[in-house]
Amino acid sequence: MREPSGKSLIQLNSYADILLIQSEPADHVALTRLNEHAPLTMMHAQSPSGKRWQGKLLQPFLHFHDAIEHTPVRRAQVRTLALIGALGMPVYYALWHYFFPQEYESPLLRSVAALLFLPALWPGRFSNTWFSVYLFLGLTFELPFFFTYMFLMNHASTMWAHSLLVALVVLFHFDTRIAMLAYLSGTLLACLAFAVAGDPAFLLSGDVLQQLPVHWFTIAVLSVVKVGRNVGAQEKLAGLAAGLGSVAHELRTPLVSVEANVRGLQRNLQGQPPDAASLEALARIQFEVRHMHHMIDLFLLSASAVNRKLEANEAVTMHDSVAAVLRRYPFTSTAQRDIVKVDVRADFTFPGQSELCVVILLNLLRNALKSIHRAGKGRVRIIIDGAHPVPRLLFIDTGCGIATSRLPLIFDRFYSYPSHNGSGIGLALCRQIMQAWQARIRCVAREGAYAIFVLEFPQPLPVSTHNRFPSIHRAR
Repeated sequence: MREPSGKSLIQLNSYADILLIQSEPADHVALTRLNEHAPLTMMHAQSPSGKRWQGKLLQPFLHFHDAIEHTPVRRAQVRTLALIGALGMPVYYALWHYFFPQEYESPLLRSVAALLFLPALWPGRFSNTWFSVYLFLGLTFELPFFFTYMFLMNHASTMWAHSLLVALVVLFHFDTRIAMLAYLSGTLLACLAFAVAGDPAFLLSGDVLQQLPVHWFTIAVLSVVKVGRNVGAQEKLAGLAAGLGSVAHELRTPLVSVEANVRGLQRNLQGQPPDAASLEALARIQFEVRHMHHMIDLFLLSASAVNRKLEANEAVTMHDSVAAVLRRYPFTSTAQRDIVKVDVRADFTFPGQSELCVVILLNLLRNALKSIHRAGKGRVRIIIDGAHPVPRLLFIDTGCGIATSRLPLIFDRFYSYPSHNGSGIGLALCRQIMQAWQARIRCVAREGAYAIFVLEFPQPLPVSTHNRFPSIHRAR
């Protein structure tokens, strides 16, 4: 294998420095592509103070982008709101300045607000974290700050009282924790700005204070309605899981019957001259029955994960989880098993649930093997890289890859590609589990070439130092 030059090694960052040296040619392009996206992840490889920044209060920022980008419909709504805001600021300035003059208008504030709306038209150009930070700052300025400040500067006019109420309704359609933080900080900043530029005593007037009960009631109602929507979505998932479980259980009976008949035919053939074709056919049927039993186990495992609590409650070792998946997955042949390789750079332990970790890895392995089957080529490589400041698992397949236009959708619930390829809950469930563990999952892919799923665990736990890697190699 060709050794890279010293100059090229200097240019490799922490995502690919070791991987590219020892990767086979089929993985080289995939890992190089991952190298281009490494800075996005390195933002989380901070000092201990950086990890403290990811506390319970600020943790929602890390997943805020996922929350608002949950479905294609939701993405379209965010872009539409941004477009309405960018166009609405100058339009309403003309309305309130020329046609229905108000006491106060600010072309400067409206210009800043219009410009702040524009980046939300292209969320794909941001990393998840940067878009989350931008969106929080944008929401804080656009909705509670701007509308509260204009409401105060216009001395609580009826028109601006209605506008402020509409702004709060829009704000609390986003993640409740982020919306509440934006509401409190934006309102406070608007009051401070008004106190400097206007009449501070007006803040305690009846015209201002009487709006607060209306605002708080609106916020409470919107929060309850959102909880109801979330419960409905969870019930839909539970219904799908129950249906999947029922179908899987119903398949058991005919499979057991087929397997029993195959064993009976094999016993009858033992006293007769060997018929290679018949014996091979029976062996194949028996193998397929065992494969179906394993697949049913996989479906039932995924179905049960939908209805269980996802929060971390144990220390999980990654190499043990990978080994368990390789033992449990129903490979169709030895050849299929041989295309799956495991590379242990360094083991790591993380807070999670071992059974749910198996669910994640089983889903990724199943998708990878289906991709290879559709492409008619490729292999799977699983890299356990606990030595990195952000311990991660790289799940690489060089099958059919994923089109760029489809990549933002693959974690959406009920989205599957191709359309007949599964129920569309597998990757969405994986992301939901990872988020419950304060971990991250993302994908880098190229159509017709490869797909790399990167699982990052920012809160590692110490692992024992003795060598446990041979168990994986035995599982292979």
